[in-house]
Amino acid sequence: MSLNLETRLGGLVLPSPVIVGACPLTAKENVRLAIESAGAGAIVLPSLFEEQVALWNQRNRREPVVGERPLRERAAKHDFDLQWHDAETYLSFVNRASVQSTIPVIASLNGSRSEVWVDFARELEDTGAHAIELNLTIADFDGYESAAAIEDEICQSVAAIDSVVDIPVFAKLPPLFTSVGHLARRIQSGVQGVVLFGPEPDMDLCLDDLHFQCRWGLTEKGSVVHSLRRLTQVHAMCPSIPMIANGGIGSTEDAIKALLSGADAVMVTSAIYREGPSVIRTILDGLVQFMNSHSVTGMRQLAAMRPVPADWEKRRLGYIAALTTKVEAEPKSKDCGRVSGDRWGHVGTLGSA
Repeated sequence: MSLNLETRLGGLVLPSPVIVGACPLTAKENVRLAIESAGAGAIVLPSLFEEQVALWNQRNRREPVVGERPLRERAAKHDFDLQWHDAETYLSFVNRASVQSTIPVIASLNGSRSEVWVDFARELEDTGAHAIELNLTIADFDGYESAAAIEDEICQSVAAIDSVVDIPVFAKLPPLFTSVGHLARRIQSGVQGVVLFGPEPDMDLCLDDLHFQCRWGLTEKGSVVHSLRRLTQVHAMCPSIPMIANGGIGSTEDAIKALLSGADAVMVTSAIYREGPSVIRTILDGLVQFMNSHSVTGMRQLAAMRPVPADWEKRRLGYIAALTTKVEAEPKSKDCGRVSGDRWGHVGTLGSA
């Protein structure tokens, strides 16, 4: 049976639905070649930060926009150990990577103030980027800004960038919104897709010196299950917007679950660190096997297999059943306090019967 993994994503044509996310590894030419050989559909290059773009604006004698001066001061004050010495170097890198690659190369901008990026976004398009990922961070609003104001800021940011470039723009959203589906619907006219979700660092407290610390780590394989409900919600509320699932995708099973929950493509990053680029081929081989076993010949047919999520009443009943099931504690041992994973009882289902 002839099988086609070609994936259409917001104007891009990808040879497969697996995208490698932004990370230092994609800065290395040999890794990018290995990623491409393994069957990836696209590569997201490491991010350029808005502080670096602010300095680029200054060197090009552009008048600072609202909120840009603190970015310039921060960049000049702190000696960041950044991958790119300056924005000009990043442009050269994007050009080289796009010329060398036969799959789409996506540039990444990281920050919260799109006004700073507008002119630079045009430069990225001119230098050869096939698309731009806006890695949107939430600025420090001192706790007084409403949820609506934060969403307004994001909508304005994506619209500003989309209005000046012809290449696709993908918004990478953090997982902290009350209704991601509502936000996706608001920004769909300004982007060609959304990435759900952008990772956020954990905050830890060091008890030795009583200082808060940001902690980053690889996402756990299989933890995409924590996002499946929101993926289905976004797809249900805004089915026309292309969606890329990100976070905790490290196996074929993870990828298939995300694709059947509404995603059009999946993004892998931590899995590349753990297993190398060959994990892409492993995921794709398993996807092909799954599609063959269900007589599916293409990605559109796979999307047609998506189950309908259970209605609110069924989910509520499953929730109540899970919280009221009695739990039997295991005998005390050196692992005292642990509860066997199969003793939690009925947890309900997201799919229809």
